[in-house]
Formats: sequence, C-alpha cells, structure tokens
Amino acid sequence: MKKNRKAAALLFSAFFAALALFSCNEKQEQTAAGELKVTFFDVGKADAILLQSENANVVIDCGEKGDGKKISKLLEENECDTIDYLIITHFDKDHVGGAAKLIRSFDIKNVLTPNYDGTVEEYDKYVGALAEKSITPMKLTEDVSFALDGIDYTVYAPKRDFYGNNDSDENNFSLVTKVVHNKNTLLFTGDAMEERLEEIMDIGECTLLKVPYHGRKLDNLSDFLSAVKPKCAVVCTSSSEFSGKVQDALKKTGAATYATCFNGDITAVSDGKQIKISTETGSSL
Repeated sequence: MKKNRKAAALLFSAFFAALALFSCNEKQEQTAAGELKVTFFDVGKADAILLQSENANVVIDCGEKGDGKKISKLLEENECDTIDYLIITHFDKDHVGGAAKLIRSFDIKNVLTPNYDGTVEEYDKYVGALAEKSITPMKLTEDVSFALDGIDYTVYAPKRDFYGNNDSDENNFSLVTKVVHNKNTLLFTGDAMEERLEEIMDIGECTLLKVPYHGRKLDNLSDFLSAVKPKCAVVCTSSSEFSGKVQDALKKTGAATYATCFNGDITAVSDGKQIKISTETGSSL
C-alpha cells in the first residue's frame, strides 16, 4: 500500500510543485510545549482529525464506523484520557461514524454539532453513546469561541436552517472551525459546499486549509481559495474523489498540497510561526 502511495505521489509531483514555503516545511517534528500538532488520519473518503496542544485535545470528525480506533490509539499512546472538544461537523456516516467509540472510551468535556438530527445508523449509535455517558451536545445556532493553551478556536455555525431536500445538502450544515495559533491560522471546512462556502467567503486568510468536501469539484471553490489564500492544503480523500479541477485550482494557489490517499496519515506541527508537515511518503503532491 505504501509503495502504491509513493508511486502515486511521484506521478502527482509533476503536477504539484513540492513547495517548502516559509510556513510549510516538510520535516518530522515532535509535539513540545507551546506547539499545536494536527493529525489528519488516512481513513479513506472520510474526515478524522486530531488537534493536540500541551494540555488539550480537540477532535474534528471521527471518520466512518471503526475509524475511531485510530484516533483512540494515538491518544492512548500519548497517555491521554480526555477530549476537551469533540466537533462533529455534520452527521454523514463518514464524519460521525467513529464518534460512539470515542465517547465510550474517553472523558469528553464538550461536544459541538450543527443543529439538526442525522438519519444514518452511525448517528443513532452516536446518540446512544451520548446517552450512556449523560452528555448533552451543544447544537450550534450561533458561532462559538474558546481558547485552549493560548490557542484560539472559533466554530462557525451554519447561517440557515434549511439548504434543500437532497442528501448532499446536509453537507452545507458543516461546522467550520478556525484555529489561530499566534501567526498561524488553520481552517477546517468539513464538507462545506457552494452555499456554505459563500457564508464563510470573508473568513480571512489561512496558513493551512483542510480542503472542503474531500476535494470534490465545487463551483465556487476557486473563489474561496483566492479569498483564504492557503499556504498549505490538506485533502482528506480517496483518489477517486479528488477532482482534477480541484487539483488545478490548488496548483494555481501555489500551496503545498497533501492528500491522505497519496500521503497516508499527515501531521502538521505549528510552533506559532511556521507549520511543518510530515507524511508517510514524505512529499507534497
């Protein structure tokens, strides 16, 4: 599997410049005091992201059923038994799937979700796990801000309570999280589609962008990329989901771009001035 990823990464390197910008250097780095470490897990066409600072852990989405084990393993390796914030961007099975595992395994201090009810089996298991632990989630109708270890988090709620009747319209309920660590800004966009991107078009520039909707084509993605001007971009995706047009758009930004389908697990470490990236394949696309 890793050989295939390396071969794919080499093929794509002719398409994407393997940039090492001042804010995105490819280098393995251990988490230390004052740092923010972000792990983007390779869980196929799904999102599972762990943010770790000196004394706090934040999880943004949990992949599909069974993917919670990967997040749990990394937390356990770091002797962590607490998740300060569990953020479920929306209730598609590839975002809420591993939530029940985490809720049952860890002390969850806060759960943030959009204000609607899911329809998939994985959502029902998540609700059951919350009930077992007597946890009441915060269903956001307004933006919420908090700070952990001197790092500022803002979670942006959707601005509408209805986006359409199609299953894909659920993506527009995605919570969007902006994390400011001194001079670095990290932006996590869930599965935001065109309507949701319009709502956050003025969110400001970022150092690192988690590309929305698994790198699928969106009509206004180029406009969004022009607005946020990422220096690094990470795509949580399978190779079949990663649109060629999105790859073109990312190339035009000049951002060093990484994708879990080619790079495996991706780790970004912010020291507040730079963001250093390490991957299983060791190169951007």
